[in-house]
Amino acid sequence: MVRAPTPELGVAYEALRVTGITPDRIRLVMNDTSKAPNSGPAGGSRSQVMAGQATKNAAEALAAGMKKPDGTYRDYAQMKADDIPVHYVGKWTAPARDCDANSQGEPFSVYMYGVFMAEVAVDIATGKTTVEKMTLVADVGSVNNRLVVDGQLYGGLAQGIGLALTEDYEDIKKHSTLAGAGVPYIKQIPDDMELIYVETPRKDGPFGAAGSGELPLTSPHAAVINGIYNACGVRVTRLPALPEKVLAGLQAK
Repeated sequence: MVRAPTPELGVAYEALRVTGITPDRIRLVMNDTSKAPNSGPAGGSRSQVMAGQATKNAAEALAAGMKKPDGTYRDYAQMKADDIPVHYVGKWTAPARDCDANSQGEPFSVYMYGVFMAEVAVDIATGKTTVEKMTLVADVGSVNNRLVVDGQLYGGLAQGIGLALTEDYEDIKKHSTLAGAGVPYIKQIPDDMELIYVETPRKDGPFGAAGSGELPLTSPHAAVINGIYNACGVRVTRLPALPEKVLAGLQAK
């Protein structure tokens, strides 16, 4: 078992707070289906919602089992002595429905929303673009663990800058390494990255939380490209916006 500041740990703690259990007493079991049920893939930013809701249901069932008639809570030894189960499995099914012929429906129950803003500088002599600041206004529901969500969003913004300016995978032989593929160096990522949270609790998210994994890479690259256009009037339509592309656009004006 390992301790980690994961969304599921935060959900479990929130559900078990009534029992007086502190966060340091909650342990997360990872990658061991002999001790934890298979919660499915982590794609589609589903972990926080799907595994989170299942965790919430299991933890609430445990809290109910721990509760005494007088309103206090049993510990492990007391539960065993009273022949009360100490192991609970939580399940949750998303209340989603397929889209109709007009593409209207609810294929997902919980969404994320964000606004991206990029401040860029373009060297008109070389066409080189530098991102000086990135801002993301993010609505990922109620934030479960600020440190974890910060890390997701900062990482996605950094990926977005690489996607916009340097990353190119068209030539497999040339781009078979991280450096060759154009993955940005730390100096190409601005120190000034601002995250602004708008917390709108989701009715189908665990304690109001939504996912956060995919939001930060949805369109930071578009913000960078729009920044280039607003800075020098060059519209890049095929990524990455390499200096030679921007310079060609400047020379064609």
